[in-house]
Amino acid sequence: MESSNTQRRITKRSSYAYVTGHFADKVFLSRYLSELQQKVARLERAQARALVEQSLRHAAGDDDAVACREGNDSLAEVTSGYAHLVKKDDPNNPSRFDERRRSSYHTPDGTSGHSPPGDGDGPDLTNPLTATPSRFCMSASNGQPYFLGSSSNWSFSRQVLSVTYEHVCQSPLPTNSLLFDGFAYDLGWDGSRTTQTLDNRLIPSHDYAIFLINAVKFHCGQMFHLFEEDEFMLNMQTFYSKSSTDRAEENSLWYIHFLVILAFGKSLIQRKTRGNKRPAGADFFVRALQLLPDVTALCKEPIMSTEILCSMAWYYQALDFRHAAHNFIGQAKSVAMNHGMHTDMPIMDLGPGLVQRCRKIWWTVYVLDRQMTSLMGLPQSTLDEGVFCQLPSYPGSVHRTTALSMQIKFARIIAEISSTVYGANGRLNKKFVLSTKAVLQSIVAVADELRTSFPLFADERFDGISRLSAHLHLLYYQCIILATRPLLLCCLIKRFNSPLEADSLMASPKVRNPLQMCAESGIQILNILDRLRAQGLLETFLPLDLDSLFVSMVALLVARGVDSRLIESQIPWVDKSHAIIEEMVASGNLIAEFRKNEMQKLEEMLLEFDATRPRPLSDLTTTATIIAQQQQQQQQPVPSSDWQQQPDTCSTAALQPAPLPAETRSPLSQETTLPVYRELSKDSSSQAEDLTTQQIIDVVNSMEWEDNEWMSFTMVQDEA
Repeated sequence: MESSNTQRRITKRSSYAYVTGHFADKVFLSRYLSELQQKVARLERAQARALVEQSLRHAAGDDDAVACREGNDSLAEVTSGYAHLVKKDDPNNPSRFDERRRSSYHTPDGTSGHSPPGDGDGPDLTNPLTATPSRFCMSASNGQPYFLGSSSNWSFSRQVLSVTYEHVCQSPLPTNSLLFDGFAYDLGWDGSRTTQTLDNRLIPSHDYAIFLINAVKFHCGQMFHLFEEDEFMLNMQTFYSKSSTDRAEENSLWYIHFLVILAFGKSLIQRKTRGNKRPAGADFFVRALQLLPDVTALCKEPIMSTEILCSMAWYYQALDFRHAAHNFIGQAKSVAMNHGMHTDMPIMDLGPGLVQRCRKIWWTVYVLDRQMTSLMGLPQSTLDEGVFCQLPSYPGSVHRTTALSMQIKFARIIAEISSTVYGANGRLNKKFVLSTKAVLQSIVAVADELRTSFPLFADERFDGISRLSAHLHLLYYQCIILATRPLLLCCLIKRFNSPLEADSLMASPKVRNPLQMCAESGIQILNILDRLRAQGLLETFLPLDLDSLFVSMVALLVARGVDSRLIESQIPWVDKSHAIIEEMVASGNLIAEFRKNEMQKLEEMLLEFDATRPRPLSDLTTTATIIAQQQQQQQQPVPSSDWQQQPDTCSTAALQPAPLPAETRSPLSQETTLPVYRELSKDSSSQAEDLTTQQIIDVVNSMEWEDNEWMSFTMVQDEA
């Protein structure tokens, strides 16, 4: 420990200090030791590459072993199992290699894959989102503390807002107008279960019920299994054949399921009136909750019960009741696993209809559980080693099976990110750079399949894009942002506390390229959402598009705050993001209204910081232009809130930037620079040429954790 601290002080000191007199020998010794460390690091990398090449040659010779891996035929996937084998026992003599242990899991088709490698000891580079002790945000309305989960989008935005506000305004972030779990909507229910019956007049007519069900099928059916259509529709025919009195007294499990689907359908098609916090379809949903029996009764009909719990979880998620959604999807997973749906159920014994239905249910629960757990920022609880369920078959639609396979792969990448970049490797071993590299390699492994099987423009004769393809591409870019945004937050903190050192870091491709890839993924998300908006396919109730937009906007605003040169064009992506979120707000989405206000405040604060920080004279004109353009875009006033009524400490006009000589800011090196995204078009997007697999591999290869640039983040956790 003492040796590590000494190394840290030497590295930090050598970046800033110039010592004369009797300290000159110490400076010379520090530089000499630094040079030795770099030489040792180069030798280690050379040995590691040699070991990788040897392993690759061995793997290439074993055709059967390579063929049995689903989706692992790329060099990057094979390499990920052998790269980064360096482990340091002594910081002054790092020379021992330790082959990583790799835990296997079972893929949907029964083949085996591998989890990412572990990490040894390394440089003191820590993910600020996994800091110890854990962090909480206090709600101003009820005083309840809310846990800031590591991988949560909500938590990330809170930490970015908090860090930025405290730096710009020199005071803690007020929480009066911030969005907390379950605050946007009000179901009008206190949670008590009563015997009150649903007003028979609220039950829709038979044809209107079919219309609502078809809306759910269109918006959800391609991505998730919420009900078995044949059985569901048969039960509905029976229900409507009853008298009105009998219908009012119905309380079967199917009826509960029916009410949830009606609630979904009504929320999907009916725009809500501004000022009304009760979502459309709330009457149906609340009645379903009141009728939901105890778990002992649910376990007697596990198949339909799992579908009901899964549907309720998804509806809660759409209302931003994230805690309730995570609880319900956990119950659904428990019921499904207790019934053996995660296993390879025997068709000969149980019948093809039952087995196929259980497979659809399991993989829907699996994907939603992975996504909701990540959105909560919690550890993943389901291990793939025990999952043997095969993919379901869709007669006449092989495309749907392939789409489900892609969803599962992205769900596993999300779990890998949660357990490595945001897990123990990010917090304890302090080498989340290695974890980030491994995750990016996993993303590379599915990138080519995504572009081949689900191009955004499948038919060149038409300008539209498929809703399903768009969803998968949005997942793809969200995974890249999720894996790289901790580094983005590190750089923002460094920009606030050590601006000159941040400039030096941004001149290094090893630091800049991952950040630029994160920002460009955000721009691509906006391009896809903008095209969906133009086609009228933007989801304004389901959280899919709003989550993507929120992830993109936060990443882009922070990237511009870190270094505006990460994003070549300033205004187009800002205009697109504003247009998209305005449409969601206009549709009555109260969550989008909160997001809009939060992003406006973050944008204002970061522009203010950029306008007032010391900078080269050559950059002042650019910043002034950006601010002027932003002011012109604000056609309506920002809703008032406590954080917008602070004194002039947060006024841009009250401060003037202090220019520095141009040479104090390092220019962006053009070495291995990623190209900035072009506008979304059929020619580029159909082949995803904007961010090729090779470019991601180049970024991965440039992230050498032994290099001195990463050591600049040594104290970033203490600075946060």
